Amino acid sequence: VQLQASGGGSVQTGGSLRLSCATSGRTFSSMGWFRQAPGKEREGVSCISSGDGSDYADSVKGRFTISSDNAKNTVYLQMNSLKPEDTAVYYCATQTWCGSSYAGWDEWLSEITLWGQGTLVTVSS
Repeated sequence: VQLQASGGGSVQTGGSLRLSCATSGRTFSSMGWFRQAPGKEREGVSCISSGDGSDYADSVKGRFTISSDNAKNTVYLQMNSLKPEDTAVYYCATQTWCGSSYAGWDEWLSEITLWGQGTLVTVSS
């Protein structure tokens, strides 16, 4: 099984991008996105689960929207009102759960089961 993220690019502050993540071969109970900026730790961004709905990091709430198309085995991350601090490599990942009712983003990151190559998002001021 492979995860292939795409859709990154360079935009100015306030711009939008839509990331896509296609999984080959199967669907997963939960998927999501994390990001890593240069010199920083990984940060959970958003996740979605058929049973648990979706969740977002506080830093992106109200600006990012996660969605999935099970028929295409694809997860999307619509990113609006981008800020320079959103600059990072974005990775999609599989998980078994989603949401703060289970645990926090640190735990979500530590229990990722699979992730693919990232896609770079650069936001200039």
